[in-house]
Amino acid sequence: MKTATGNFPLGWRRRNFAWEQDLDSMLAWALDNDLEVIDLGRDADTEAAAVIGAGLRVGSADLAVWGEMMSPDVGARRAAVARNADYIRDCVAAGASTFFICMIPEDPSRPRAENFAYMVESYGALKATFEEQNAYLVIEGWPGPGSLVCTPETYRAFIEQIGSPNMGVNYDPSHLARMGIDPIRFLKEFVGHVFHVHGKDCMIIDENLYQYGNLQAATFASPYKYGGMNWRYTIPGHGISDWKIILDILANSGYSGCVSIELEDHFYDDTEYDQKQGVLQGVKFLAGS
Repeated sequence: MKTATGNFPLGWRRRNFAWEQDLDSMLAWALDNDLEVIDLGRDADTEAAAVIGAGLRVGSADLAVWGEMMSPDVGARRAAVARNADYIRDCVAAGASTFFICMIPEDPSRPRAENFAYMVESYGALKATFEEQNAYLVIEGWPGPGSLVCTPETYRAFIEQIGSPNMGVNYDPSHLARMGIDPIRFLKEFVGHVFHVHGKDCMIIDENLYQYGNLQAATFASPYKYGGMNWRYTIPGHGISDWKIILDILANSGYSGCVSIELEDHFYDDTEYDQKQGVLQGVKFLAGS
C-alpha cells in the first residue's frame, strides 16, 4: 500500500503492543493488510533481516543509545558514540539504514546550550560512521523534557553545526502543530533534510482551550491519553494537517522514503482491535491522499 500522492510506501512504527511481540505473527498481519513498512526499535540488528526477508521494508530503527550521547561525562559520551557506531554497522549489514532519535539529554536540568554542545560533539563524532555506511539519522521533534531539537531554531542549528548530509529530520507534523509551529512552513524549509516521515497528526480542541487555557492543569477534568486538555495526537485524517499538501511537497522534493503511522491516539489504544484499526485507518487515509 502506498500514498496516492508521491507513491510512498506505507506502514507503521512498532510500539511493542502485546500483539507486536510475536514477530512472525506481526509480519503475517502486515502482509495480509498490504502494509509495506515497519519501523523497529533498538532491536533492528537482530530483527531487520526477518522483516526484509518477509518482503517488507524497515522504515527506521531506533538508535541504540540516546541520553548518554548528551551526558555531561565525557567518558560516557565517548562510550555512547562507540556503541552507536557498532550498532549502526550491525543494522546496516542486516538491511536497516535509517536511525531514529529524540534529542532528550541525560540531565534536562542543565542549561540547554550546555546540553546542545554535548550533543553536537557526540553526533559530530558519529557522523563519519553514518556517511561511511550510507546511513541516515532522523531526529523527531518530540518536545519532551529538555528536548534539544524540536523547533526550527534548533533543527537549523543542529544541521548547520553538524554539517552532514546524512543527518536530518524525521518529519512529524503532530509535534509541530502541538507547539504552534506551522507544519507546512517547516516542511518547506527543511524538506531537503527529511529522510523519514511519521503519519501522525494533532487535533487542537478549541472548546477545551477556552475552558482550561494552556498554562495550568484542569482542576476537575482529565486530559486525553497522548495529549493534554486542549490538544491530542491523532491518526492522519483526524487532525488539522493537510496531508495532500504535505505529500505533494515531499514528492516535488524527490523524497524517496516512506510514511509510517505512529499510533498515539486516545481512541485507538485500548484493545488489539483498536490498535490495529488505528494503524489501518491511518494508512488507508494516506493511501487516498
